[in-house]
Amino acid sequence: MTDDRRLTDLVRSSLPRAEVERTASDYLAFHDEARGGGLAARRQHYARMVNNFYDLVTDFYEFGWGPSFHFAPRRRGESLAASLARHEFFLALRLGLGPGMRVLDVGCGVGGPMRTITRFSGATIVGVNNNAYQVRRAAELNRAAGLDHLCSVVKADFMELPPDDGPYDAVYAVEAIPHAPDKARLFRALHRVMRPGALFASYDWCLTPSYDGANPEHRAIKRGIEEGDALPELPPFEVVTDALGQAGFELVESRDLALECDPTTPWYQPLAARLALSGFHHSRVGRVVTNVAVRGLELVRVAPRGAAAVSSFLNAAADAIVRGGETGTFTPMFYTLARKR
Repeated sequence: MTDDRRLTDLVRSSLPRAEVERTASDYLAFHDEARGGGLAARRQHYARMVNNFYDLVTDFYEFGWGPSFHFAPRRRGESLAASLARHEFFLALRLGLGPGMRVLDVGCGVGGPMRTITRFSGATIVGVNNNAYQVRRAAELNRAAGLDHLCSVVKADFMELPPDDGPYDAVYAVEAIPHAPDKARLFRALHRVMRPGALFASYDWCLTPSYDGANPEHRAIKRGIEEGDALPELPPFEVVTDALGQAGFELVESRDLALECDPTTPWYQPLAARLALSGFHHSRVGRVVTNVAVRGLELVRVAPRGAAAVSSFLNAAADAIVRGGETGTFTPMFYTLARKR
């Protein structure tokens, strides 16, 4: 299996056809209070919610974005792929990664950042991921890249890491921590498997100081991002930094890297562009075309029932993310670097 995804592959390789519609309904129920959803349900059943989500969307993400499921600060004239790689290099540099180091990738997805960071640094990286399909997919891509001697993936809940895991010389998370129902609990789990003095770096999804909970549009943006991206709740910056302190970390530095984008090329530009010859799939027009095509494929039974519903809620999430970026109320790249004392 290669790292190229076709439209006819969407949701077909991650789930049996008969399960797609039920899984989509189960996922959406977590955000529907009339069906027993809400914040308490999302926190209590986060593992099922997130697993349902990635069973449904992994193929869509690879098709539209590639194997690195994250955003990045952009530079003028820089391609999306180049910005994603630079964002990953930045973590490797801040962590001081090099050959011989054993590193943990928290919530590694299908391993795009892992492979980039390993090629750049020579470090040995262990990814942890609780989604069985993504674990299989990451292992396939690691082998295809010839990096399976340095990159491996373990199926585990990052909130409950195996007791014999570690110690790690460094730990990082690329936009995976937003799925955690309790950040302090997660950070304590990571703290336990790190050697003394080791560094932890992450990019987190957060509400910025511009967010106003009394503003209806801001609340709608927050809800749209949470519903479309399997998040228990979007927090402000201080929830992240306070949780690091509670877990025993020393905060070394933190800042919103979204503020470092070139003004002409914001981080959300790939989703906001109406039409792009490069990256057509994730442009506004490209997403609409994909949605219409998936509906057609579902009607003729090439795509499984429920695939169009997945495409629709991902489009709604993309629109909410763009509005969050445009209003300055949301960032997907609140960067923190912390040290185990």
